[in-house]
Amino acid sequence: MAKRLMVVDDDLYIRDLYVEILKGEGYTVESAQNGEEALNKLKEGGYDLILLDIMMPKLDGLGVMDALSANPPQTKNGPILLLTNLDHDPLIKDALSKGAAAFIVKADITPQDLLIQVKKYLEETN
Repeated sequence: MAKRLMVVDDDLYIRDLYVEILKGEGYTVESAQNGEEALNKLKEGGYDLILLDIMMPKLDGLGVMDALSANPPQTKNGPILLLTNLDHDPLIKDALSKGAAAFIVKADITPQDLLIQVKKYLEETN
């Protein structure tokens, strides 16, 4: 059965690119354009990996993490990889302390690098 992933990013180009790359590798991929939409989907649980942008409208990535932590889904979600354009931001440190597995700087990553990171964290959770 294909791994189920969630891509959350308010940037349409990034979101569509990541979804296309991941689907091309055979993953089942859902997406959300803001934190509020993501939270509604993530509350169901069962995602093997979540790619979560930190800075978004309506509800940012930290808000999504806080809400999931306060009210965890019955079916557990897998690791959260943060998507950001900032590599030394205090928000990243905060998110990592709240349980995010790692962060990816969007400006520095190629499609191949993204796949390497996704596969690495999926393997670690098996």
